[in-house]
Amino acid sequence: MEGFVAAGLIGVSLGAQYALLALGFTLIFGILGVVNFAHGGFYVLGGYVAYAAVHHLGAPYPVAVIAAALVTAATGYAFELFLVERRIDDHLATLMLTLGLYLVMSTGVLVVFGPESPQFAFPITGTLRGWGLYVPIANLIVLLVCLLAIGAVYALMYRTDFGRALRALADDRQVATAQGLRPRLLFPLAFALATGLAGLTGALVTPILSLAPHLGDPVLATSFLIVILGGLGSIGGATTAAFIVGMVEAYSSVYLGGSKGALVLFVLVLVILVVRPSGLFGREVRGA
Repeated sequence: MEGFVAAGLIGVSLGAQYALLALGFTLIFGILGVVNFAHGGFYVLGGYVAYAAVHHLGAPYPVAVIAAALVTAATGYAFELFLVERRIDDHLATLMLTLGLYLVMSTGVLVVFGPESPQFAFPITGTLRGWGLYVPIANLIVLLVCLLAIGAVYALMYRTDFGRALRALADDRQVATAQGLRPRLLFPLAFALATGLAGLTGALVTPILSLAPHLGDPVLATSFLIVILGGLGSIGGATTAAFIVGMVEAYSSVYLGGSKGALVLFVLVLVILVVRPSGLFGREVRGA
């Protein structure tokens, strides 16, 4: 019984991390209609910014996490404003731009920090014990911060004028523009929000797992899988799918092993997509 509960806690923790990543990915697609292939690169960049702030500048870890979110958000803002915005309606061009940015970021990290994984550990160690469970304190802190960030995103999107404006642009850009909304002002901010979430996740998670220049590929693949499962452009779908993926990954890995667990996850996704091709909360998406 303890093992079952422990696996559930792992699944919730994974789900919160995946949700924070997937929210950024689905925001960019839902609002701008852009598939951001650089999303995993922003996760890695956030991790390395936090690492550099702690080990080279001597900043406290919480300050480093905030710096990582701000740097990745600023990078995303500039990238959208000066490059993506010029080709916003050309899906192939934006795909190539984001893929090119990912290659630039991953190569830059490799040149600056080298190919080896740096020693980047979470500053708080120790384990909480109770009822036969052993839960690392670091994982609980990361889970709490992720849940708070997810709640903040929902509050921003559904309780503020800024969020309502972004959702209006996602629903019908032409009508929203005719009513006075300015995509050229709002799109870079949306991109910054999404990339800031990716950087925040990287700064939080990489000290617990690992940090390396090549980590962007699996992060992008997981984000893409979750967003497709939840329904492209759906915020609620991405969140729900992230926790489903986290729970399935945790339980299947514990009881079946890593390789079989991955197989179970992909089979589940295929079955769901066969039943609901648009995803759990899918809607009609933009054509290419």
